[in-house]
Amino acid sequence: MEERRTTFARTDSEGPEVPREIVRRGWNLASTIYRPNDANADVFGHSARDHEDWLRPFFREVPRGAPVLDLGCGCGVPDARLLSERFRVTGIDISDVQIDRARRLVPGARFVRADMTEVRFRPETFGGVLCLYSLIHVPLEEHRRLLERIHRWLRPGGILLLIAGTSAYEGTEENWLGSNAKMYWSHADRDTYRRWLTGVGLEVLRRAEIPEGSGRHTLFLARKTTAPASA
Repeated sequence: MEERRTTFARTDSEGPEVPREIVRRGWNLASTIYRPNDANADVFGHSARDHEDWLRPFFREVPRGAPVLDLGCGCGVPDARLLSERFRVTGIDISDVQIDRARRLVPGARFVRADMTEVRFRPETFGGVLCLYSLIHVPLEEHRRLLERIHRWLRPGGILLLIAGTSAYEGTEENWLGSNAKMYWSHADRDTYRRWLTGVGLEVLRRAEIPEGSGRHTLFLARKTTAPASA
C-alpha cells in the first residue's frame, strides 16, 4: 500500500469553503448523532440487518480471507465489523472522529484517516471494495476518476459494492442532524453511475433502490471484468 494522508485547505469567512473540509468537520461533529456506539440503526433507520442484506451478495462473490477496502468507513459499524469477520479490512475515512471510533469499535480491522480521492494503493490489491453513502460527499467531477482508481485497485473478478445517488444533486445543509455543522453532497443520477461503472470496466451485476426518508439512493453491485474503456 502506498498511503498518502490528506492536508486540508484552510477556509475563512472571506474565502470559499472547501467541500472536503465541510465533510470532515460535519462528520466530526455528527458522528455519534448519526450512529451512537450501542445503536442497532443509524439516524435514518438503516439497521444492521439492512447492511447484512446489502453485503450478502458481496460475501458470496469475494473469497473469504481476501483483502477488502471500505471507502468512507465511518465509525466502522456495522460494515467494517461485519467485513472483518471474513476478510482483511482496510477502512478509509476523512473524519478524525469517525476513524478514532472505528479503531475502538472494530479492533480487527485497520483504519486510516485520509481523503478517499487522494489515497493510493497498488494495482490489484483488493478482492472487494465497499463504498456506501460516501461517494456522495465527494465533488461530482471526481467521481468517475475515483471509479477508475477503484477498478485498478481491484483484482480480476473483484467486486465493488456502491451506494450512490438516484437523482442528480449538489448542495449543503446547515446544522445537519442538529450537529451545529454544515454537510455537503454532490452526486449524479443512477443512469450516469451505471454508464460510468460500465465505462471503467465494471460489469453491473445488481441495481437496487434504497429508500431513505422521503428520498432514495441506488445500490450497485459490480464486478471487474475488463480494462477501462479509456485505457
